[in-house]
Amino acid sequence: MSDETNINELEQTFPIDPDSPGSEFDAQQLREEAQAAKDRALRAQAELENFRKRVQREQEDFAKYREVSLLTDLLPVVDNLDRAIEAASKQADASALLQGVKMVSTQLTEVLSKHNCTRTGMVGEAFDPNFHQAIMQQPNADHPENTVLVVAASGYKVYDRTIRPAQVIVSKKPE
Repeated sequence: MSDETNINELEQTFPIDPDSPGSEFDAQQLREEAQAAKDRALRAQAELENFRKRVQREQEDFAKYREVSLLTDLLPVVDNLDRAIEAASKQADASALLQGVKMVSTQLTEVLSKHNCTRTGMVGEAFDPNFHQAIMQQPNADHPENTVLVVAASGYKVYDRTIRPAQVIVSKKPE
């Protein structure tokens, strides 16, 4: 329905006596107010659409670059690994290399912890399918059944969400 039709309906509902003083002015004023309201509504609709597009762009950028902080923190760890490899190729003594790799491992663990990523799966824990993936069972009389005996690969969690379960060997009753 057009604005002209709406105004005509209003005029039919509330008839304007053309002989009354100021009636033309009132009708014209109503038309102007209706047009102004339509303009405001169109502007508001355009602003809303622009807002939606801006939010969508921001969400896409966030998704695209969300790992930048973690990667920036990992780059020094990669640099130190490169240095350790270069130093190992020049030395016959592997103890210095071992010490350097341990330092890099500690640095990497600190970076992961800084990003709320913690290691799960320790020897002696009770098996929990939320944090562990059993890759094998081994008979063992020294530990209760379903106790983690060996951690083949550490698990990791971010806050309370497991991102990789620990691969473990668990105890079972000897036969």
